Amino acid sequence: MNDIFLLLGSNMGDRKLFLNRAIEHIEADIAPIVKASSVYETASWGKTDEPDYLNQVLLLQTLLPPKIILEKILAIETLLGRKREEKWGSRIIDIDILFYGDAIINEPNLKVPHPELHKRRFTLEPLAEIAADFMHPVFKKNILQLKSELQDNLIVKKV
Repeated sequence: MNDIFLLLGSNMGDRKLFLNRAIEHIEADIAPIVKASSVYETASWGKTDEPDYLNQVLLLQTLLPPKIILEKILAIETLLGRKREEKWGSRIIDIDILFYGDAIINEPNLKVPHPELHKRRFTLEPLAEIAADFMHPVFKKNILQLKSELQDNLIVKKV
């Protein structure tokens, strides 16, 4: 089994409801949740005039290949009403693959580990809650080390 870490985010409508619906679909279509972080609220990152986000990290274990997981994630986002209109724009739901075990994947539509995760407090806070010792396969540092080196001062609060 491979440890898969996913980041969920929502900043439109009933954000908590969209996180919960995404989790239901992930469990039905991909794999059961092994661990889930608390939900965190964060100001928008990258495009600062957007509503605040709720974010949560999930750990799953599956034998599904990464491309199939990506296809299923994109289908869940579409099912829940996600529209891709602008980079870093508001979204009903966003689901990112953070890690696929210790795999390093660099394909046009799939980059794992997520190429920006080490720069984002809204990702590292919930990730550190459930996998502080997980080793980033590119940087060879655990999540707590990456979090301690962050330059991102965005306020991330547990809700």
